[in-house]
Amino acid sequence: MSGQQFGRRRWLLATGGLGAGLLAVSRSSLAAKGEEDEGVTANEDLMREHGVIRRALLVFGEAARRARSDPGSVPLPSLGETARLFREFAEDYHEHALEEVHIFPAVRKTKGPAARLPDILLAQHRRGREITDYIRRISAGSALSAADAGPLANSLEGFVRMYEPHAAREDTELFPAWKAALGRKAYAEMGERFEEIERKTFGHDGFEDALKRIARIESTLGLADLAAATAPPPPR
Repeated sequence: MSGQQFGRRRWLLATGGLGAGLLAVSRSSLAAKGEEDEGVTANEDLMREHGVIRRALLVFGEAARRARSDPGSVPLPSLGETARLFREFAEDYHEHALEEVHIFPAVRKTKGPAARLPDILLAQHRRGREITDYIRRISAGSALSAADAGPLANSLEGFVRMYEPHAAREDTELFPAWKAALGRKAYAEMGERFEEIERKTFGHDGFEDALKRIARIESTLGLADLAAATAPPPPR
């Protein structure tokens, strides 16, 4: 990163409300203007990728609910597409190419509590891949059978129960420990490296593509309307 680019990032982070507004600008709008998204740090990138992962978990949770109540209502093509997205964006790219190759080794070398996390997280990555393979196999059928409905629901629910705390621990413990271990200069350089890996992996902006894919999937399951998720009022 050049001195001019680094100076601009520091200015963005230091200008309060204006900086926050600039940081909120999406990659797509910046790309349309031919500008680089300099305001997004490596950890912010990782955490918004977790946002796509969490939206995939919502799809899995809805599919599990339908499998238990009405197996025939589970849209297997959408479930299969969600599993394919999870494999390509979450497991192959986010987990393996970024976390397992670059983040876990650095955190393992630290002496704090976070040093114990990579081994647990890696075991969960491996279990997640097993479940993703199973979901893809089941969703390749023409319809969900009654015999497969219960096991599928169990696997989907277990997947969600594992990944919710998994992503939360990464956001709040692993990623901050990694940033501290690298130091400011190396951390900024890794942000640039992650951008290169993303472009090499997908040939374009992988995050924006994943966001569009999960949005289309949500529409097929009636999950697109955020207002519909508003909780009812508590008892009076």
